[in-house]
Amino acid sequence: MSQQSLHIETIGQGRPIVMLHGWGVNSAVFTPLHHAFHDHQLLCIDLPGFGDSPAIEGELDAWVDHIMAQVPERAIWAGWSLGGLVATRAALRYPERIKALLTIASSPCFMAREDEGWPGIPPQILGQFGDQLEKDLGKMIERFLAIQAMGSETAKQDIKQLRDLVMAKPLPDAGALRAGLKMLKEVDLRAQLSEIQAPWLRVWGRLDGLVSRRVQPLMPVCESRYQDLVLPKASHAPFFSHREAFVDGVEAWLKTFNK
Repeated sequence: MSQQSLHIETIGQGRPIVMLHGWGVNSAVFTPLHHAFHDHQLLCIDLPGFGDSPAIEGELDAWVDHIMAQVPERAIWAGWSLGGLVATRAALRYPERIKALLTIASSPCFMAREDEGWPGIPPQILGQFGDQLEKDLGKMIERFLAIQAMGSETAKQDIKQLRDLVMAKPLPDAGALRAGLKMLKEVDLRAQLSEIQAPWLRVWGRLDGLVSRRVQPLMPVCESRYQDLVLPKASHAPFFSHREAFVDGVEAWLKTFNK
C-alpha cells in the first residue's frame, strides 16, 4: 500500500489545530466547527483509509507518524473518540512537537476491563461491529452513527445531519476499519497518561453511550495542566449536539495558554 498524502481540509487562519475524527466516519463530522475558533486554523484530517485519505500499512504508531509528517510543528492536536486515542498517543510519542491536547468523548482504553473495574465498551459490542463490517459496510456505519447521538435531546436530527455529512464522502476502507477496531479493542494508554506535559482539555458528554461517565473520575489529575469539561446533556458527539457550550469551553481553555 502506498504511503500517499492524507486528505487535509484547511480552514481559517492562525494557530493550527489538527482535528482527528472517530472510527467509521471522516473529517466532515467537524463541519459545524468550521470557523468556530478565533485566531486558529483548523486542519481537518481524514484518518488513513477514511474519507478521501488512502489507507496505509501499520497500526496506531504508524498512523501517528504518518499524520505528524504532514502537519505543522507545535500544533494543538484535537481528537474525537478514536481520534482522541490517536492524539493522545501522539502527545506521548512526540511531546516536544505538540503544543496542547484536546480529547473529546475519548478514552485511553476503550474496551471494558472488568477485572480491573475499568468502564468501557463491552467486548461483544465491538465484536458485533467486526462481524457486521464483513457483511454490510454501509449498514454497519449507519448503526454506529445512531449510537453516537443516543441520549442527546436532539438525537434524531443529529443522527440525520451526521449521516448526511459522513456519507457525502467515500465509505472507509475495510482494512482501515479493522485496524481502527483493533485499536479500540487493544490499545491501553492508561499507565502513560501522567507523562503528558502539554496542556490537556478532556471534554465529556455525560450521557455518552460509548465512553462511560465513570471514565472521567479515573483519569489522572494535574491541576496545572489537565482540565475536564463535562457537558451534562451531551452524548458521544458533544461538538455536534451542544456546539455552543463546546466552543465556549474550548475557547476559554485556548485562552489559558495562548497568551
